[in-house]
Amino acid sequence: YVMLLTLSPYTPRFRDRVSPPGVMIRPYLNGFTIAFNVSQPNTWQPYVDNMHHFLAAYDDKVQEEKNIECVPGQYFLQGGSDSEEKKACQFKRSLLQNCSGIGDPTFGYSKGQPCILLKMNRIIGYRPGAGVPVSVDCKVQKGNESHLRSVDFYPGNGTFDLMYYPYYGKFTHVNYTSPLVAMHFTDVQKNYLVPIQCSLNGKGIINDLNSDRFLGRIIFTLSIGK
Repeated sequence: YVMLLTLSPYTPRFRDRVSPPGVMIRPYLNGFTIAFNVSQPNTWQPYVDNMHHFLAAYDDKVQEEKNIECVPGQYFLQGGSDSEEKKACQFKRSLLQNCSGIGDPTFGYSKGQPCILLKMNRIIGYRPGAGVPVSVDCKVQKGNESHLRSVDFYPGNGTFDLMYYPYYGKFTHVNYTSPLVAMHFTDVQKNYLVPIQCSLNGKGIINDLNSDRFLGRIIFTLSIGK
């Protein structure tokens, strides 16, 4: 009990061996296979609903009320005591453009061009990319590479801006919303199981560890029927 009293509730005592970040995708419904038929709305509507629910915290008005505009391209370092509440940078869903659900409320699923969101797991104090924004790319994980012909990335060219880092922990960074990269699969082979690997790229990123499919990368399957 005495030893526990010496621990801070805000930050881990030792952070000298912070692992590179893992990643996760949305929508996520009971697994990593996203399968639907364009002509059957009941097969893709659950994915759309999951996306809208997840992005509710990223609504532009919500972000404008809770968070501040930050300077892009540099880490947002904040001083003060560990217990002092930290400010968070705005990440508006409108930044996701064609994958925001604003112009197209179905996120492309009604057209057979689904949007998938990628986010890094939060690590207190971590500064990804060592001063250079981490980027995302996607490819066919195994099989015919021509089955994935086109992917658009938002915002910009699919990078995590430095201004959203470092993260200071849930007790003090209370309004923090993780930055996202949207992947818009605009041309995927129909009526096939297409295994896709999307990876983080940047200094200090590990994305090729066979024993961990979520460390710096994620593998999922697209199955889009007509």
